[in-house]
Amino acid sequence: MTSLSEPASRIKCTNRPHTSALAYNGLVRLGLVGVMVGLALLGAPSADYLSFKRKIELLQTGKAPPASRVSLTAQELNAYVRGEVPNYAPQGVREPRVELGSGSASGFAYIDFPKLRQGRGKPLNWFLGKLLAGERPVRVDARIRSGSGRARVDIERLEISGVALRGPALDFLIENFLLVYFPDAMVGRPFELAHHIDRLEVQPAGVWVVMGR
Repeated sequence: MTSLSEPASRIKCTNRPHTSALAYNGLVRLGLVGVMVGLALLGAPSADYLSFKRKIELLQTGKAPPASRVSLTAQELNAYVRGEVPNYAPQGVREPRVELGSGSASGFAYIDFPKLRQGRGKPLNWFLGKLLAGERPVRVDARIRSGSGRARVDIERLEISGVALRGPALDFLIENFLLVYFPDAMVGRPFELAHHIDRLEVQPAGVWVVMGR
């Protein structure tokens, strides 16, 4: 397993409170990725959405047996994102999806950044509004590592309209969009997995939540 104690990336989200949301921070923060990328409004919850909710409740209530493995499929994760993210970003995001890899996750969506910020009552200044105006295809790639009750999510790449952002531009979008909506998101540094979760095994087909003994 890769060490979680490597030097943090440029984004150091220090002094972020540890809340109950961190109980499944790693899995729904695949949801860090799915969350940042947002979602369009849907109708009634799907069977996959309800299945994901039941499994999360099982983990949160401590009913998952020690050393057991709870499977969250890629279909369930996408259904959850589609059902939940509109509560955080009701406008400015369209056609999102999340793809899983081996220890990684990628999120895709069409995002109108000024509209997204305006929905929070925090419009961009004139220059940034012009620079980011219009709906743009966005891709976010993240690496997820975990073990011994701790996890870490690192954003490795962010593309807007096919252009990769790095340095101050990447820092700005994380600070002014991701952390505005999810101030407890742990980016670039380890965080605790609560409810006796030992690790998250991320694979293309889904995520195995492995409970401690």
